[in-house]
Amino acid sequence: MPRARSRYAPDRGLTGRMVTTMFLIGLLYVVFVGVLLAALWGSWPIILIITGGLFIAQFWFSDRIAAYGMGAREVTPEQAPELHGTIDRICALADMPKPKVAIAESDVPNAFATGRSEKTALVCATTGLLRRLEPEELEGVLAHEMSHVAHRDVAVMTIASFLGVLAGIVTRIALWGGFARSRPGNDPAGILLLLIPLISAVVYAISFLLTRLLSRYRELSADRAAALLTGRPSALASALTKVSGQMARIPTEDLRKAEPYNAFYFMPAFSAKESLGRLFSSHPTLEQRLDQLSRISADLSR
Repeated sequence: MPRARSRYAPDRGLTGRMVTTMFLIGLLYVVFVGVLLAALWGSWPIILIITGGLFIAQFWFSDRIAAYGMGAREVTPEQAPELHGTIDRICALADMPKPKVAIAESDVPNAFATGRSEKTALVCATTGLLRRLEPEELEGVLAHEMSHVAHRDVAVMTIASFLGVLAGIVTRIALWGGFARSRPGNDPAGILLLLIPLISAVVYAISFLLTRLLSRYRELSADRAAALLTGRPSALASALTKVSGQMARIPTEDLRKAEPYNAFYFMPAFSAKESLGRLFSSHPTLEQRLDQLSRISADLSR
């Protein structure tokens, strides 16, 4: 019999946004591959093999690669009893199977979750986070990460980001390899080849913006779900404030190393201050997150 859904509050807004984003990116993918096939018809088997292979590799291995890149090391209950105990309490509250638990040796205070499903999920906290947060604050952060697992948005973000990765690769190949030099300029196919770098760049930009928009909403959704599950939105707000303040004390070199993995993290290494930067940010602003938690706290107090 299938297992019942977790006790995390369902989020129809998140579900709707994930479905819409996947549909739009899927539509982009069909158009993009269609352009490639039209321009390079003689090489269509290679195109299908490459695009299919990249998709499979990203879906099956991107979470492991990301966890490895962020230095996640799986730990046993004997090695990290407090961390395991917190995860155990959250799993009991949410009625979820326990994920793999890991620690990353980093002074950057952060946490993240990876995995395509509950069976392959991994939740990791950095040593910097464990050293700085109180137990109830840590519970709020980890409940936030477990929400990503419960809502399966890690898998959706992995799939959604695939088209951007593919478009970026094609753009580089087109610019470095010179697709357009392979056919005469007056040939319609040759003209189409000339447009491939431009089309790839446009596809990359659209998919990038769509995934960033979804990413910001899913972070707000995870905050909301964690606050409702634990019943302590103030603890999560305290953790957000503390982690944000501590980020300013971390050496820039360490933050630069963490920046490529911002989409996975509880708190981005660098927070955008300007409105244009916020459009490209993977996370909502600290003010937005605190305002939402304040409203939840007021609702719960009633």
